Amino acid sequence: MSTQQITQELRQWIIAQATAGQAPEAVLKSMLASGWNEDVAVAALEDTLNGFLAGHAQANGLPPPVVVPEPVLVEGAVALQAGDREVQVLATLRGPRVVVFGGLLSHDECDEMVELARTRLTRSETVQLDTGGNEINTARTSDGMFFAREENPLCTRIETRIAALLNWPLENGEGLQVLRYRPGAEYKPHYDYFDPAQPGTANILKRGGQRVASVVMYLNTPARGGGTTFPDVNLEVGPIKGNAVFFSYDRPHPMTRTLHGGAPVLEGEKWVATKWLREGRFE
Repeated sequence: MSTQQITQELRQWIIAQATAGQAPEAVLKSMLASGWNEDVAVAALEDTLNGFLAGHAQANGLPPPVVVPEPVLVEGAVALQAGDREVQVLATLRGPRVVVFGGLLSHDECDEMVELARTRLTRSETVQLDTGGNEINTARTSDGMFFAREENPLCTRIETRIAALLNWPLENGEGLQVLRYRPGAEYKPHYDYFDPAQPGTANILKRGGQRVASVVMYLNTPARGGGTTFPDVNLEVGPIKGNAVFFSYDRPHPMTRTLHGGAPVLEGEKWVATKWLREGRFE
């Protein structure tokens, strides 16, 4: 098996499967069933698809795709080990890449995070892309604060867990942001990546490159409302205490279909902690 060669015919077959709509997992499963060594099959699949996607992007004037965080999901797995904690896999979506995790945080961790953040809350801001600074925006009607990366033992434990779960270096993550949404508060649909067309983006990218993934963790369960919505695919994730939704975007472009928002809280409060992951080390 170790002498198997990645031929042009194999690459053409992989591309044909991809253009026919086959998911990478299905293509890999078919290759393994045909007798391909797993390491050779994975290398052939990744190399071929990355090259194909980059060429397709260039031909159509799109940003090329980059490697993004991704949990190792064995087919049919209902749980994953995330360092110090087992996490449930509640739902997955391939396009856009979305995974809903159950029990990423314990209830005690959620409560501790809320109390650590409560006295530091201010009106939430958004990135001002024409300058690279921050501004208050009517699209975001929450209160929030940022922890520095590994600011305290709780942050370190959660960030280490996320790094293990998503196979992404801890130092490539921004510090955790905690938000509180009161009744009626929301965050209208938006993208988390930084728009390359905006003049302030170049300065933002100096601190670790583009954002490539987001993890939204629910620190409580509001009485009603407050779900995380993905309008392009008509998906809404319920805000259940301890659970989280992960989504990645391999290029700063709407084709990733990662438009998302925080639906209005209709009753009670919603508390969330968000972790953004960058291409490189975030300083």
